[in-house]
Amino acid sequence: MKNIFWLVTGIAAGFVVAHEINKTQRGKEFFSDLDGKLREFSETVADAYKEREAELREKIDELAKDAEDAIGGLNAGPAQN
Repeated sequence: MKNIFWLVTGIAAGFVVAHEINKTQRGKEFFSDLDGKLREFSETVADAYKEREAELREKIDELAKDAEDAIGGLNAGPAQN
């Protein structure tokens, strides 16, 4: 219980300090720069996620087509000579 108290106290103190820093010109510049970098990072992660998802969907589609072809071949029966 004591650990939770200190965690909440630390988070609250961090918010207060960040709010006070943001009141200064340098603080605003710092948080603006930080915000820009975080947005760029999150966009890069999202783009990479979408790219990988597309790759996996393409591979799944290829595997599904191969499976359908294999099942179709089994349903056709053995070749007659």
